[in-house]
Amino acid sequence: MLLALAAYLTFQYVTGGTGAPRCTVVSDRGEGASSYEYEFTAEQAVNAATISVVGTNRGMPERAVTIALATALQESGLRNIDHGDRDSLGLFQQRPSQGWGTETQVMDPAYAASEFYEHLAKVPDYSELPLTVAAQRVQRSGFPDAYAKHETDATLLAAALTGRAAGTLTCEGRPDMRPAQRRQPGPDAVRAALVRDFGQDMFQEAGAERKLGPEADATPSGASPGADGPASPRTVTIPVPDAPAARGGQRQRGWGLAHWAVANASALHIKRVSYAGRVWIAGNTRSEWRAETSSSRNSTGEVRVVTGR
Repeated sequence: MLLALAAYLTFQYVTGGTGAPRCTVVSDRGEGASSYEYEFTAEQAVNAATISVVGTNRGMPERAVTIALATALQESGLRNIDHGDRDSLGLFQQRPSQGWGTETQVMDPAYAASEFYEHLAKVPDYSELPLTVAAQRVQRSGFPDAYAKHETDATLLAAALTGRAAGTLTCEGRPDMRPAQRRQPGPDAVRAALVRDFGQDMFQEAGAERKLGPEADATPSGASPGADGPASPRTVTIPVPDAPAARGGQRQRGWGLAHWAVANASALHIKRVSYAGRVWIAGNTRSEWRAETSSSRNSTGEVRVVTGR
């Protein structure tokens, strides 16, 4: 009975509870390839997206993002926890007493991820090393082989969140009403989150292009104009700057932004994300990216985010 209880509590700890909004990332289905998927909570999705964005902003390769995600999966289950072994805290269980930063700093997911990447970048040829070896040289864990079991899931997440695997991340999109997860929804919250993860330059880009109020394309395909309730949907249009071909180009950067928005859908009350002729609409974990009816939205130069308030 004690073992069963321990297993149940561990499951609740890792998943955030069965009532939490869910997300799914699936393998990019190439010709003849079998499909693989990983399911996780909206809370974990937000943290994973932050880890990916921080790595991308620092110019780290996708392999570095995979290593970081696998490490956070092992150390905290991708949850920003305020406890751990001795003084370990946060996504990566970093210890203030060991020079990782103050307690407040290591509890900031963006800061914690940046510190991880800074240490990883100092590991010679880290991208050529086995994941367990690269992660261990940063973390110095007592269980270095434990990172290996997360490599498949982390690889899948990294491919989606860096934008290389287009249209592979979906979330329920329903608000997470647990007190610790509540955030003020709306376009301003989206802009604030863009600043948090992408920096002030993104704020200026998104702020310059922001559009408020009802728009012709704000109603999901197949829904009546009033289906979303009395509050008029609001749209944030995010320009996608050109990116070097070595980094996947503009299209990959755009898909990274689009998947970031979906990962943050529950926290920010995002109802719809469209990019490059495809659209995601909040519904359930099986909601898929599908072709957008308006051909005018086939551009790779912008991501459009519609909030519920």
